[in-house]
Amino acid sequence: MAVTDNTYSAAPVAANASGTSGVTTRDPRLDFYRGIAMFIILFAHTPGNFFTSWIPARWGFSDATEIFVFCSGMASAIAFGRTFDRAGWALGTSRVAYRVWQVYWAHIGMFFFIAMMLAFWDSFGIFEKKYIGTLNLVPFFEGVTRAGEVVSTTADQLVGIFTLTYVPNYFDILPMYMVILVMMPAVMALSRVNIYLMFAVIAVVWLFAQEGVLAWFGADASAINFPAEPWSKREWFFNPFGWQLVFFTGFAFMRGWIPAPPVKMWLIILAAVIVIANIPLSNIGVRAVNREWFGLVFDGNPVIESRVALKPLISKSDFGLLRYVHFLSVAYLAWVAAGVGGHRLIAKGAGGLSKAWDWIVTIIMKVGQQSLAVFVFSMVFARVLGFAYDQLERSTLKVTIGNLIGCAMLVLVAYFVAYIKKQPWRAKPK
Repeated sequence: MAVTDNTYSAAPVAANASGTSGVTTRDPRLDFYRGIAMFIILFAHTPGNFFTSWIPARWGFSDATEIFVFCSGMASAIAFGRTFDRAGWALGTSRVAYRVWQVYWAHIGMFFFIAMMLAFWDSFGIFEKKYIGTLNLVPFFEGVTRAGEVVSTTADQLVGIFTLTYVPNYFDILPMYMVILVMMPAVMALSRVNIYLMFAVIAVVWLFAQEGVLAWFGADASAINFPAEPWSKREWFFNPFGWQLVFFTGFAFMRGWIPAPPVKMWLIILAAVIVIANIPLSNIGVRAVNREWFGLVFDGNPVIESRVALKPLISKSDFGLLRYVHFLSVAYLAWVAAGVGGHRLIAKGAGGLSKAWDWIVTIIMKVGQQSLAVFVFSMVFARVLGFAYDQLERSTLKVTIGNLIGCAMLVLVAYFVAYIKKQPWRAKPK
């Protein structure tokens, strides 16, 4: 989600305890994996897309959201951390505030464009679906009535959109990111006081965002979060106080506050065991492995019951602890697979396959570099694809073609935004 220009370095930053960063070198891994996450997010948000059976969310507790947020933390350490080091805390905070301002208007614009698009489709009155209902936007257009009494009006929702107190589930990622960005100056200030104090505060904030865990300990206090609907007690789906843990983990790795893990065979085996052992308790594992492959039913299934019991630890809303463990395991394997400095992502040799691989990696990295623009576009285009599938009747071929078109569109957006950022209209010096 953090978007920077194309000149940053994506290698871990050598830093001392005071947070002063050293020289950095280019590392393709950050942009490559963030680009992969962008394609997965498009698939995940497209209604009726069978590609979602193969995204990380179906095979483990963590998914592309963790990839996106973790990589955004790393990118933010580069984009904003160096400003804090070079220009001081006040100007670093100002730059973060400007970024929050940009993301805020991206969120507002995305919401109103999608809401308009769905209302436009409904205005024809010829489609079986009521499309504003597919994203639960009926309260925004019609208000909320209970027992004949209006409890929330369209005006309330309009105010809620701009104050982030009305956050429909489909539109909750950018608000979560804004809150985490707002936390960054405090984290930077704490890091200059004491690194361990900073980590302790991050951990405590995460703990008090865990509603299920607090309940286990018999705590009466509600988990910290923000209201998502003016007419109900529903809270933000992505609790930023939980998700800041994975963001600042990536941030800390890139700042050098956490050393890069060693490449050891026992660590590789441990990470692989965690990932593989997670499959039976995953979405696919529960629905397919335990029910269809072994003929087990849901009632009385110990695996299903185990997943229910683990709910506080795998909560996506609060970012449960087992999601964190699973993601770190996946991230470690991906880090090892890419090699030191991401050298395995760089093809060697002049053959056709090497050139093709370099071309693919370059494209994926470009998508990762322009993540905010690509993300906003993908959220819109996912609804367009879903609408098209509804009208054409879904088939394997049609959905596959639609996904390929969607991927191509993300690539075009990434390259167009990168081109515009270079300000080609400026006259080149003679």
